[in-house]
Amino acid sequence: MSAETPPHAASPEGFRDRFETLIPTIQREWPAVARQTLEATLGSFDEVVEVISSQTGRTAGAVKDQLLELLDAAGGQTSRLAENLAPLEAQLEDLLDELNTTLRPRIEKPVRERPLMAIGIATGVGVLLGLLLASGRRSS
Repeated sequence: MSAETPPHAASPEGFRDRFETLIPTIQREWPAVARQTLEATLGSFDEVVEVISSQTGRTAGAVKDQLLELLDAAGGQTSRLAENLAPLEAQLEDLLDELNTTLRPRIEKPVRERPLMAIGIATGVGVLLGLLLASGRRSS
């Protein structure tokens, strides 16, 4: 990094990956820059810096610093979100495992005992759903 750019956890290399999610934040910081103009850069860090600098009159160094801060903040938010979702994911996995062990045998047993009846019921439900969906399309 150059002498004018402070060390950040974020780097221009990660900018392109997060560019789409950063566009609204960039527009809040620099409302004079049109979304289409930003999108035309295809997420190139240097091109975004150049566009913002030319349209706002701010120096490229200041724009770079601010973009890196925005990128760093977005990375921190993503990390916190992932940390908050991890326990929920574990809880969901536990619930799915529990459902699998309790519900699956209750469903499999009748199907194994009367396979033809199960096929007949499934066919009937399929035909009814097909008729309902077909009539819904005709009325629209």
